[in-house]
Amino acid sequence: MGRVEDKVVLITGAARGQGRNHAIELARQGADIVAIDLCEDIATVDYPLASEDDLQQTVKAVEALDRRCLAIKADVRSPEAMKAAAQRAVVELGRLDVVVANAAVSALGAQYDSQAWIDTVDINLLGAINVIQAAYPQLKAGASIIAIGSLVSVRPRRAYDDAGPGSAGYKYAKRALANYIHELATTLAPEYIRANVIHPGNVNSPMLQNDMTYQQFRRDLEHPTREDAEPGFPVLHAIPVPYVEPDDITALVVYLASDESRYMTGNQLRVDAGGYLKVNEFRV
Repeated sequence: MGRVEDKVVLITGAARGQGRNHAIELARQGADIVAIDLCEDIATVDYPLASEDDLQQTVKAVEALDRRCLAIKADVRSPEAMKAAAQRAVVELGRLDVVVANAAVSALGAQYDSQAWIDTVDINLLGAINVIQAAYPQLKAGASIIAIGSLVSVRPRRAYDDAGPGSAGYKYAKRALANYIHELATTLAPEYIRANVIHPGNVNSPMLQNDMTYQQFRRDLEHPTREDAEPGFPVLHAIPVPYVEPDDITALVVYLASDESRYMTGNQLRVDAGGYLKVNEFRV
């Protein structure tokens, strides 16, 4: 028996990166998966987003573990699309037990205008709220809601700095998401539905490993490579590693999806190599 045997887990941003990693390990632990992704690029996001082929690779990986995988190409910015996805999950897979609001983008770069802020907030904050609130009518006692936040949300405020409006939008969206989950967990606790946030530091995924990010870390170079930029990555962390691995986040996702965490709700959980410690005093 796996740790999430026969649960149905809906994951946004599931075509690659952290989302795919969560899907595969949850399937290995016995879950069926609803894998949602936009599978299109966005003009203000200066790196390629996942493709339909990527989403199919997630399906193949889950099915190779003898679990079912319902792939849905949909935009988290659409409440109607998220409602339809949650309903399909129940019709085709029989139930819905866990929601992982993972989809997010990073739109760094001073070359972009305020549309980068809007796009980032629409996806990273409103997209998470859309999928969670669309899924809520399908959830029953014992369900778990997991939002993927960011270490950035607990760092000192940086508004329209030289990383551009998209950077400010990312911080705002992740901080507001953390507050939303706190209040949601309070509201849903009497129904035995849990809600928690995971705040990663740098994660070794396509959102970090791209030319846009490398340029932010090495602005002295015209075309920096990963090798040029990576020595600067540990600046966010107390444990001096450049990033954590998707597996480090997935381990906590599996725990929160399982009944092992049945009395954990409203938590802001950090997998950040001590990044919080670098910028915050002790708080209870």
